[in-house]
Amino acid sequence: MQSARTVFLVRPARFAFNEETALSNHFQQALSGLGEEAVQARAFAEFDAAVARLRSRGVQVLVFDDTPTPAKPDAVFPNNWLTLHPDGTVLLYPMCAANRRPERRPDILAALGQQFAIREVVDLSDHEQQGRFLEGTGSIIFDHEHRLAYACVSPRTDAALFGEVAGRLGYRPVAFHSHDARGQEIYHTNVMMCVGARFAVLCVESISDASERAAVVDSLTATGHEIVAISLAQVARFAGNMLTVQPAASPELLVMSQSAYDALTTGQRQTLEQYCELLPLPIPTIETIGGGSARCMLAEVFLPAK
Repeated sequence: MQSARTVFLVRPARFAFNEETALSNHFQQALSGLGEEAVQARAFAEFDAAVARLRSRGVQVLVFDDTPTPAKPDAVFPNNWLTLHPDGTVLLYPMCAANRRPERRPDILAALGQQFAIREVVDLSDHEQQGRFLEGTGSIIFDHEHRLAYACVSPRTDAALFGEVAGRLGYRPVAFHSHDARGQEIYHTNVMMCVGARFAVLCVESISDASERAAVVDSLTATGHEIVAISLAQVARFAGNMLTVQPAASPELLVMSQSAYDALTTGQRQTLEQYCELLPLPIPTIETIGGGSARCMLAEVFLPAK
């Protein structure tokens, strides 16, 4: 199954502009004129509204509260520190920014273990000591049905480690390089790519190397995916940062931010609507200051239920 029936989110306690991650995340923007309390109040409101909207559409949503200390400005993006797999495997990932590493919380794993069967926890965080990073489903886009994994190499996505993790999981790795309109490496693959069961959203133009571009496009085409090509301008509005989820008793949803939805053309929306119902979430403060969008807020739970 490509789409999870359960997702978990982390309600932030100290959401803020993260100076450490801004070095490689060029999507982050500080909002002038807003104090810390105003920023947090907006982030809380956007988070709670997003959870309510997901639940109203039948998505099973688990919510964990962030702990106020140590301060974790990006705790709202839990998909970067773990993945939860159908065979009961949990992978914990090495994070580039030191102030994001406390997001890996044993208490969250313990709580998940009360409801789901966890067979093995594979902790890859030691790679941080060698400067090798791989940030979960920010770095890796999985095609579960075809056992393929895609990743654009960046300071946060080590190519060799990506290959090792894909091999451990039994997936074939497809690595490439992707750049934004300024020629800078795109920090996370999930900013420029989304893979559903039968479609893929991809910023083809961001892959400048012709052979790498052909490899990605050919791989998606060979697995029967219709490619919805988005522009670099649309990437800047998080139009690649989407995730399919499967409610218990209704059609599959494609979750994205309101900004991403507004950036899509009518034709692109119509193509995507052939496969999923589109579900935009208004999260302007979170995605502007945090530099991540709706997909980054959702950690998929593929673990088997107890």
